[in-house]
Amino acid sequence: MKIGIYGQFYHENSGVYIQQLLETLDENNVEVVIEKNFLELINLHDDIDKNYSHFSTFEELDHSYDLFFSIGGDGTILKTITYVRDLGIPIAGINTGRLGFLATIQKEEIQDSIDLILNKQFYSSPRSIVTVETSSKTDEFGTLNFAMNEIAVSRRNTTSMITIHTSLNDEFLTSYWADGLIVSTPTGSTGYSLSCGGPVMMPDAESIVLTPIAPHNLNARPLVIPDNQEIKLQVSGREDTYLVSLDSRIHTLANDTIITIKKAPFKINMVVLEGHSFLKTLRKKMLWGEDNRN
Repeated sequence: MKIGIYGQFYHENSGVYIQQLLETLDENNVEVVIEKNFLELINLHDDIDKNYSHFSTFEELDHSYDLFFSIGGDGTILKTITYVRDLGIPIAGINTGRLGFLATIQKEEIQDSIDLILNKQFYSSPRSIVTVETSSKTDEFGTLNFAMNEIAVSRRNTTSMITIHTSLNDEFLTSYWADGLIVSTPTGSTGYSLSCGGPVMMPDAESIVLTPIAPHNLNARPLVIPDNQEIKLQVSGREDTYLVSLDSRIHTLANDTIITIKKAPFKINMVVLEGHSFLKTLRKKMLWGEDNRN
C-alpha cells in the first residue's frame, strides 16, 4: 500500500499523534510519501529515524497512491484536494483541531482508524466539485479553477454593496444587491453558506445552492438548483473590481468580467470509516437531539 500525507501546520501536542501514525504505517510496511513542507515541519519538531520520500506538486502524484491522509482540519483537506485533483485518490482527514465535517478521524482514534483503513473497512464518499471560467483573455485561476466547498463573489475595499446579475443556463434569474453571493456544493453547505442562512444538504445530493450574503433585497433567499445548471454571474458596483474566492483562495476581477460556474467532470473521494456517517457528524456538530435547556 502507498499513502501520501499532507498537513499545513504542526499543532501543539499533535506530535505524538503524527509519530503514532508514521510508526503504525511503518510497522505495516506501508510506503509513505509526505508533502515536502510538512515533512520539514515534522523534522523540525520530531526526531524521525526513517528518511521519507516527499512530493511538492500535483504533477509528482499519480494513480499508484492508494490513499491520502490530511492532518489538520477541514481547511487542510481543502488544500489537500489541490494536490489530489482528478486522480481519484481517497482522502482521510485526521482532525487535530476542532470538530469538522470533513476531517472526521479524531487524533485520539488514530490507531483504531488506521487498523480499519488497512483492513479496508471504509468506503469512499464522492464529493461534487465546481469550476469557474471567466470571459477575460487572461487566465486568472490557472489549473486551480475548482472548489469543493464553494465559489463566492464579494465586495472589495468598500462598505457599499455590489449587484450580482445571475443567470441559469443563459436565462436571467435575478440581480442580488448584497455583500456577495455564495455558490455552494453539498459539501460546502455546512460551511460559509450555512453561516449565511443556507440549507444543509446531504453530501450525495446532486444540487448546488445559491446563498446571498447580507442581501439588501430582503426577499432574496437561498435557492437550491440542480447541479447540471450553468451559472453566470456579472458584478457591478462603486468599485472597479470585486473578489472571487475558491475555498478561500482569493482572486480579484474587473467588474466587466463574466464568470461561469458549473459542476466539474470529476469528484473528490472522502474516506468514511465503518461506524461513521455524515448524519452522526451532523448530530454531533449541530447538537441535534440534545436538550440544553437545563
